[in-house]
Amino acid sequence: MAEKTSGKSGAAKPTPASRVAAEPALLSGGNPQIAKGYGDAPVQAYIAAMPGWKSDVGRRLDALVTSTVPNVYKAVKWNSPLYGIEGDGWFLSVHCFTNYIKLAFFRGTSLNPVPPGTSKTPQTRYFHIHEGEELDETQLADWVKQASQLPGERM
Repeated sequence: MAEKTSGKSGAAKPTPASRVAAEPALLSGGNPQIAKGYGDAPVQAYIAAMPGWKSDVGRRLDALVTSTVPNVYKAVKWNSPLYGIEGDGWFLSVHCFTNYIKLAFFRGTSLNPVPPGTSKTPQTRYFHIHEGEELDETQLADWVKQASQLPGERM
């Protein structure tokens, strides 16, 4: 039996596989829209989709977290990578905004020194990374190590 062609254009309807291979959409502020998932693959997909300079910073942050906390557990939820300890909750989230990358330390008020950005959530503190700023990877690794040793946030 011959396959039917649709319409005058003859354009093929996208197959599910071709839709999966499409570039992720960028939400307002340039945050990549990545499907919820657990493990390294969705986090790497998020990092690859981060726009411009943010993708390089995302790779550096992921490498820093992975080397500082070798048993780190990763996921993407709410279009943001999360880092945590399996069974103990999440300690860090990453999110892209138009002009910066926001790191959210869920128990940030327990870190020393406390990250500078305040949050509506009492224990959460933020650290923003802007284009062209020098990353203090020693300080970030210290915060990541401290945060990974605190009780995580259950989400």
